[in-house]
Formats: sequence, C-alpha cells, structure tokens
Amino acid sequence: MKIRGGDLDLVEYEFRSFAPKTILKTLDLEKKKFKLAPVKGKITVTAPARIHLTVLDMNRFAPDHPGGGGIGFAIQCYCTASAECTKKADSVNYNRAPIVENFVAVFKKAVGYTGGFSIVATDHEKKHVGLGSTSTVMIAVATAMNVALGSPLTNTQLRHLIGHNYVEETADGNVAFGFETGVGPAVSTHGGMAIMGDELALVYHHPFAEGKNVHIIIPPTDISSAGTQEFDLLMNKARTLDYRDRELKAYFFLMDLVPALERDDLKKAGDVIWEIEFRGSKRAEVEHHSYGIYHYMSQLREKKLEFVGMSSVGPSIAVVTALDRKSMEKLLKPIGLSIAISTKVDNTGMTIVHEK
Repeated sequence: MKIRGGDLDLVEYEFRSFAPKTILKTLDLEKKKFKLAPVKGKITVTAPARIHLTVLDMNRFAPDHPGGGGIGFAIQCYCTASAECTKKADSVNYNRAPIVENFVAVFKKAVGYTGGFSIVATDHEKKHVGLGSTSTVMIAVATAMNVALGSPLTNTQLRHLIGHNYVEETADGNVAFGFETGVGPAVSTHGGMAIMGDELALVYHHPFAEGKNVHIIIPPTDISSAGTQEFDLLMNKARTLDYRDRELKAYFFLMDLVPALERDDLKKAGDVIWEIEFRGSKRAEVEHHSYGIYHYMSQLREKKLEFVGMSSVGPSIAVVTALDRKSMEKLLKPIGLSIAISTKVDNTGMTIVHEK
C-alpha cells in the first residue's frame, strides 16, 4: 500500500502478518539482566478502557513505528487480566489469544524469565468501535505479569514494550502490527486525561470531568474501522491533513486544553475538542464514516452538551455531560440515536489485587 504525507513523502508499506512469537522487539531490555522475584499466588489487574480523541500527527507513526502523539481519557469500562507464575508451559485463556501469546513471549524475553505464566483475560467486548479493547487488555496483561515477577519494569517501560509490539489478530490466526500512540496504556495506567508526545512519551496527565457522566453512542454505519480499511485511511488522507494542521493542533492542546483541564472547565475542553474534530487526521477519521457522523455530533452540540467527540477511528461518539442517562435518552430520541454505554471518567487508573 502506498502512503502519502507531504509533497515529498511517498513510500510503500507491506502490510503483512506473521505467526505469534516470531517477531519480538525487546528494546534491548534483556541487556539489563533484571533480578526477578516471582510471587506466589495470582495477580489480577483491572484496567479502564479509553476514549482516544485524536492523534497529533499521523506522519510520525506507522504499524511498525509507534508514536504520533495524541490525547484521550479513561472511562469506567473495564478489562481484566490475571497472571500466575508456573513451572509449566504458558497458558492463555482469552478469546483473542494470539495477541496475548505474542506479548507474553516479548515480555519473557525482555526480562529474562524462563518459567511459565497462567493468564486469564477478559475485555469489555466492544471491539473496533473506538474504545481500545486491544490496548487495554495488553496493559492489564503486561502489568499482571510484571507484578507477578516483582515489578522489574517501570510503567514507562511497559508502555514502550507494548507500543513497539502492538499487534492485532488476523483471520488466519496470525498477527500484524497495528497503530499505537501510547494513549491507551497511559490513561489505563494513570486514569484521567493524558496528552502524549511522539515516541510514546507521556507529556501530561490530569484528572478529568470528575463526577460527570460519559455516554457512549454508536451511530449506525457499515464502514469498517479495522484492518486494511483503517490502514488506508490513517496512512493516506489523514497524513496529508495532519501535514497541514499539526502545528495548530499542538497549539490547541498546550494553550487551550491544558488550562481548561487545570481549572476543571469541561465546556472549554469540549470547545477545543470540537475544533479538533474538523482539523487534520481527525477530520479524515470522521469523514471515513460519511458526513452523517458530523451531522449527529452537530445535533448533539446544538443541544448544549458540554463535550462531544468521536473516539479513535470511530464510530463511537463520547459525550461528557452532567446529564444522567434518563435525561440523555430523552434528548437523543428525536435524533434517532441511543446510548450503548453510560459510565463515568475513571480518574484512578489500574487496580492491582494479589490473591495469595
């Protein structure tokens, strides 16, 4: 597939799959020779899912090159993973086992662990609609394994290891590198809202919309947000638009969004995100689902809702507001929309339980 960014940026990328556990990017962590301290019993990690509001610059990442910057927040919709050290071969109980099996191999090689893991994972079962099921499960699994070995890696190292080995499963049981900005693991770990720079750098995080409600609306669409369709969208039109608008988006984040978060101004934060919906790669993501998504979001904004934004490549729309579910459903009925999930922002992040 051809990827076009700026006027002098045209490359070809082979979007290929591979067998799990065959391409392991350890980032040379194995050279540190960690002292492992396996614990007895089971470690269970509960991690909040995320709303990914936008990438900062699509020109700075690709399926085998994580980064690009971005912004998102954690919601009270959870994935869980448990890990227990064993003397047997690894066992993975998860309905998308290849992606977990691949990362288990990466993690073990990185830290030098020669034993086995018994892993059980469950996700929120809302796949490919913009809620980050893959990244949330991966940070939960990674943290559970790390704690089970005495926490040899830091949260930052785990985020980087996931980012460089982020994969999605394919129909034939293989995996392929996917797009990863680091927003998901960052907000799942710390809670609240996070702003990421390039190369998975966590620039800023802060509590967000404490006590407010988050209503997830999934408008009807026949457009895929996964696989080659996602690749073609993100690496062509989106890159061209970010080439034009990335400086403006960065300015909005630094000069408008961060101060709004500092003073807990949900309306101002919502105004910034609404502006972003029409800028750069976010515009490409919204238009990917037809202009109908803009129409829906515009109608929601006209109802004076404080914060409206599409998550990731969609089609999920996140509304953050003081309105409860009953009031929101009454407001949505004339528009022809319904609520898929009603929840709140998670400002706590992951929880870890050790069952001895």
